[in-house]
Amino acid sequence: MHDATKPAESPPRVVIDRVTPEIDAGRFPTKRVLGDEVTVGADVFTEGHDRLVAVLRVRGPGDDDWREVPMTALVNDRWEATFTVDRLGPWECAIDAWVDEIATWRAGLVAKRDAGLDVASELLEGAALLERASTRADGPDRAWLAEHARLVGGSGEQATRAAAAMSPALTSCALRFPDRTRATRWERTLRIAVEPERAVYGAWYEMFPRSASSEPDRHGTFADVVQRLPYVAGMGFDVLYLPPIHPIGRTHRKGRNNLPVAGPDDPGSPWGIGAAEGGHTAIHPSLGTLGDFDRLVTAAREHGLDVALDLAFQCSPDHPWVTEHPQWFRHRPDGTIQYAENPPKKYQDIYPIHFETDDWRALWDGLRDVVLFWVARGVRIFRVDNPHTKPFAFWEWMIAEVRAAHPDVFFLAEAFTRPAVMRHLAKVGFSQSYSYFTWRNTKAELTAWMTELVTPPVSDYMRPNLFVNTPDILHEYLQIGGRPAFQIRSVLAATLGATWGVYGPPFELIETASSGGEDYLDGEKYQQRHWDVERPDSLRPFIARLNRIRRDNPALHRNDRLRFLPVDNDRLLAYVKTTPDLSNQVLVVVTVDPHHRQTGWIELPLDALGLDATEAFQVHDLVSDARFLWDGPRAFVAIDPAVVPAHVFRIRRRLRTEKDFDYFL
Repeated sequence: MHDATKPAESPPRVVIDRVTPEIDAGRFPTKRVLGDEVTVGADVFTEGHDRLVAVLRVRGPGDDDWREVPMTALVNDRWEATFTVDRLGPWECAIDAWVDEIATWRAGLVAKRDAGLDVASELLEGAALLERASTRADGPDRAWLAEHARLVGGSGEQATRAAAAMSPALTSCALRFPDRTRATRWERTLRIAVEPERAVYGAWYEMFPRSASSEPDRHGTFADVVQRLPYVAGMGFDVLYLPPIHPIGRTHRKGRNNLPVAGPDDPGSPWGIGAAEGGHTAIHPSLGTLGDFDRLVTAAREHGLDVALDLAFQCSPDHPWVTEHPQWFRHRPDGTIQYAENPPKKYQDIYPIHFETDDWRALWDGLRDVVLFWVARGVRIFRVDNPHTKPFAFWEWMIAEVRAAHPDVFFLAEAFTRPAVMRHLAKVGFSQSYSYFTWRNTKAELTAWMTELVTPPVSDYMRPNLFVNTPDILHEYLQIGGRPAFQIRSVLAATLGATWGVYGPPFELIETASSGGEDYLDGEKYQQRHWDVERPDSLRPFIARLNRIRRDNPALHRNDRLRFLPVDNDRLLAYVKTTPDLSNQVLVVVTVDPHHRQTGWIELPLDALGLDATEAFQVHDLVSDARFLWDGPRAFVAIDPAVVPAHVFRIRRRLRTEKDFDYFL
């Protein structure tokens, strides 16, 4: 009931609208990595022409109190503030805005004074405002403001009082003690998930440990993987990703090339997880022990590599959960358990998890505990198999549970699925997504697809991991394009995206044989292979050079400053990536035709690159080490894929020393 004895407070006058970056009206957090600058923007306005103040309120992980960052007015009522995230975990932002009575009064006073009008009333109004400000002040400022309020509202000469009222020192002091009783507080809180640098930038190498043996007929071990680490690190990779390392079931085990019946020596698919030796927290006996795995993780770190594990929440018929928790699986009317199917394909060696079980809480806890088990052994990165076939609510809960205790853990979604589903997985917590790079091979496809990924709001929550191939996908482009096709896809993946990946050794050894469709012939999913990684025709040196270029050029460490450039040839793709301060700029020109020589003219945005149209500049090809002098907004390029199918130029400006000696930076 309204209390008639108390005056009703008028509603706030300031409107706060169109806050960015905000995902689905605050339902999901936007993503950043440690050390990023975060810019928050909003439309802030009121009726009329009163002056406003807006502040961004920021609270980081573990903070009890908010700190305030002043927002700056730009144009058309747009305001922004920037701060740096210096801790992993969840951050919060809010916005307050209010009418600045002091600044509004002062602006009116100045306008009337300059127009030669009488300002007696304005001075009295200002004195009242300053007096109220003094009551909000503390320390010496309280008395100082009160004294100036008396001076401004006193009986002295009007010109003297007006000069005192417009004193910058007085205005500055009064503005430190604003009246915020009618401030507008934005009705929502902006959430920001701050993740480790590796969640946005890195180079991944996938390999099957069982094929790491130096002897053709021996099953590989973790010790063999340790011996392979210098090879992987030498190519400049940051992440070593291992397919499932658990015991493999024998019931309905698949044979080579996905034959429905396995031979006596066929090892089966690593994704058929679980046997008498254990399930998702056990090690395949032929690979070694948990102690051997721990030694691998330690050795990998010594080589600058993080170990990523495959997280496949599915079971073989022999998994211990099948007997311990039968309610976690879907049963047919005849009592048998439903195996995985994707008609016409059948996967009798895999039982999907039944997430609609009445025992769902215990199931969720058990799956989370699998992740925490490997986190306790030093794993911080998980590539999740087919997450789009499990409930979104589960992933949101599980990822939040893990990251609450371990904010340096992140997850890659292997979700080749519908765009809306893939985007939603990113929103609920997946740091990276494979997305569709494997199937984007033309200039038009690559341009449209990457433009979407690097443009807000998608770029605020979804990051691509550009794998050039996977154990499941040998694209036709690679099957028929020969060595140039492999190089083209390497350059595109390594420079378009901040994170890229290779399934090796088949990629660097240019394996092109298919068993039909996009499946590798004699693929490692179903058998052990032996690889001669020292072959002289390997792409190993080329890949190592690309990764070295990536490390040396910070412009390639992020996705958000990618810009495609016009080229008068649909077989040539040109784009530039820069650091915000333009100190590092990389221009890539790559052919998408692996068979024929291509030429074309590129149009360069000189102003955006900070280049003078009247000055020559150098482009340094970081692949071939050749250097060229260009000038003007157009440049001619010729690319022969039989030689090198791309230029990766670093743009270097001409600088002159005091002795008029030219060099390029």
